Amino acid sequence: MEEPVLPTLLHFGHLNLPTFGALAALGLMLALLLSERTAVLAGVDADKLWDAGIFAAIAAFVLSRLLLAATYWKSFQAFPLLLLMSPSLTPIGLALTAIATAVWLWFRRVPLLRALDAWAPCGMVVWACLALGHFAEGSDPGLTTRLPWGLPPMRGEVVRLHPVALYVAFLALLLASLSYWLLRRELRAGAVAGWTLAAAGFTQFLASFLRQPGSSELFGLDLLQCVAVGMIVVGFGLVSGTLLPIERQ
Repeated sequence: MEEPVLPTLLHFGHLNLPTFGALAALGLMLALLLSERTAVLAGVDADKLWDAGIFAAIAAFVLSRLLLAATYWKSFQAFPLLLLMSPSLTPIGLALTAIATAVWLWFRRVPLLRALDAWAPCGMVVWACLALGHFAEGSDPGLTTRLPWGLPPMRGEVVRLHPVALYVAFLALLLASLSYWLLRRELRAGAVAGWTLAAAGFTQFLASFLRQPGSSELFGLDLLQCVAVGMIVVGFGLVSGTLLPIERQ
């Protein structure tokens, strides 16, 4: 583990505001504000996209907590509030959130591919804020490095670690700018979301080589690398139009 930089943003009596939670909330608000502009560029109703963004955020929170409670049921019975306050966004939770949000978009008659295009820059902004949150709490440790900007893992240690979370935050902001630029190019529906997702997956895959390896593996890849490969495959499926039907301009 890296030495936490600023794990708690505010502590006053029994009030404890984690930096990760504050940055996650900031990323959500910035993404919602940005979606009002990207919706216009993607040809989507801005109000409906705003409502869908709020629904997605609530669904992610609720579904992740339900999965956490189901996985650690005994701990949840003993310490419900402590467990519910823990960060618990997992790939399964994200997948369930994506399905629930897709159903919401269908119900509100919002074109799915165009909504994904509009959300592409917004998602990268959220990702950047989450990465900064991981950096603040020291929960994304990197491999050892001799670079001068390396971070000490614990107090008193001489060895330094790659600040992977800062690398990811910078690249996520870069991808947000690139996807916004692609939106202005008026590409066909799904192309912006596809390129952004594939680039984000490629970024995650490369960043994994600077992270400390995970405990679980599949086909010689850790869980995060498998998710990154899946993002790349889905991204190119959206770009090519083979994953979902291409909507007309």
